[in-house]
Amino acid sequence: MFRVPKSVMLAAIAFIVILLLQPHRGVTTPIMTDQPPLVIGHRGASGYRPEHTLAAYELAIQMGVDYIEPDIVSTKDGELIARHENDIAETTDVSEHPEFSDRKTTKMIDGKEVTSWFTEDFTLAEIKTLRAKERLPFRSSAYNGQFEIPTLQEVIDLAKQKTAQTGRTIGIYPETKHPTYFDSINLSLSEPLVAIFKKNGYTSSSSSVFIQSFEVENLKQLNQMIDVPLVQLLDAADMQPYDFVVKGDSRTYADLTTPTELAKIAEYADGLGPYKRLIVPVGEDKRLKAPTALINDAHTAGLKVHTWTFRNENQYLAPDYNGSSQAEYEQFFKLGIDGVFSDFPDTAVNARNQIFSSST
Repeated sequence: MFRVPKSVMLAAIAFIVILLLQPHRGVTTPIMTDQPPLVIGHRGASGYRPEHTLAAYELAIQMGVDYIEPDIVSTKDGELIARHENDIAETTDVSEHPEFSDRKTTKMIDGKEVTSWFTEDFTLAEIKTLRAKERLPFRSSAYNGQFEIPTLQEVIDLAKQKTAQTGRTIGIYPETKHPTYFDSINLSLSEPLVAIFKKNGYTSSSSSVFIQSFEVENLKQLNQMIDVPLVQLLDAADMQPYDFVVKGDSRTYADLTTPTELAKIAEYADGLGPYKRLIVPVGEDKRLKAPTALINDAHTAGLKVHTWTFRNENQYLAPDYNGSSQAEYEQFFKLGIDGVFSDFPDTAVNARNQIFSSST
């Protein structure tokens, strides 16, 4: 029996996905730009190493990313460290340290009651005694216990070192986590972040950095404090920025995707970081629906669009892709996306190289 090569099969799947998922009638057809999209190492190469470790960032750089993404939270003594949450139970071995057993507590974080250990209850010196571990049970735990929790400055130092070694610029893409909450406990993230950026020469719109946030007000404040590109993150359609919740503003992230709201975002930000389902929605059966006009509308407002998060595992892929992460990347690249956040940067870089080398 004749066997179809896997590469041909994957290309055919991707082509069919693109044909089937053209925008609704009346939506301008997206045009893939000549500029290849950025690949951002989501928490580093977090599909292969524990997230937000220097090892994860270094591997992402080795795999060819343009930017590495450190989410930032604060310690008790005001140091910015790279963690996805201030809750560190799932990503560190803190529960195995009896000397910190009394630090476990219950707090309200962005309106949710959480019982755990929190970065703001530890000094940096104490944080440095912890070791990172894999958060997701279906990923390898082989590297658990090997890596420290890095500071933002250590991540920047790595990016600068690798820029010098490789001859290509490695950018930094930090996200401020829970800024309203940290403001409420007098540990603002903005001032120390700006200070670190200025110390490292990231002070202009041409700097190889972005700052992103799911909240709005802290980005507006940062826009007045430093001249670097800012990115407004958008979560699932029915969710809200937490600073909106605090102020009683009823707008959801879906409401922020209208042309009128995108124009307002462009007054303080340079880019949009939407959840990918705001671009290519899925139905209740997880099947893909036709793409929205969000990329085109954001571009019309003058905003770059970097979407998240791309992962290789089947549980994260819509059934339409038939297990091919390549097909997912190709669809978004052909929709005109400017950048993608990926847990598996090698897959993203390879997909970008294939589609853009074949288009020239």
